[in-house]
Amino acid sequence: MSETLTINTPDGDFSAYVARPATGDNPPAVVVIQEIFGVNQVMRDICDKLAGEGFLAVCPDLFWRIEPGIDITDKSEAEWKKAFELFNAFDVDAGVADIDATIDAIRPQSSGKVGAVGYCLGGLLAFLTATRTDADASVSYYGVGLEKHVGEAEKLEKPLLLHVAEEDKFVPKEAQQVIFAALKDHPQITLHTYAGRDHAFAREGGEHYDAADAALANGRSLDFFKKTLA
Repeated sequence: MSETLTINTPDGDFSAYVARPATGDNPPAVVVIQEIFGVNQVMRDICDKLAGEGFLAVCPDLFWRIEPGIDITDKSEAEWKKAFELFNAFDVDAGVADIDATIDAIRPQSSGKVGAVGYCLGGLLAFLTATRTDADASVSYYGVGLEKHVGEAEKLEKPLLLHVAEEDKFVPKEAQQVIFAALKDHPQITLHTYAGRDHAFAREGGEHYDAADAALANGRSLDFFKKTLA
């Protein structure tokens, strides 16, 4: 069952897509953090699948401060151009604040446990959600720009799972080395790499989608949430 949730902040209101599990009262919740294409079908499908696994899934419209209601794909040059314009205009700190507001809004409707999972831009935001909010567990898929924020890991107190594509054209080897050196021995962090995989290997229907490694990563994420949000 899906619906739209309005989230109130001092800066204004924004919407979020919500998918609820068919059965069970007060399920654990997961905030799904968008890529650069907005709250599109890919993000809604992720929410629906999480709901099918018994989670209350919510995907906030983090581009609302720039242009509310962005819902585009990775299928045309014009959409890619629009996506990068949004990415370049996006305020990361404000985005984390909006995720924090989403966590606060959804926690009373949940078991009390709230996790977060993000992809691409959302992968960076998931890492910052782990370090700056009271989320109970976070998962980051191929976070872009994460290497610039690894110092924040000293604030990390809750479990974090990282998925890194070894051939990610948006997270080059030098950036990966910074990430690994800073994070691989952190007691709260589990880090998985995927040999031969490029950026967004878990985006179903995307150019670099790999069904086997997407299933592997998604299975690890699901097991992680079932353990940490129980």
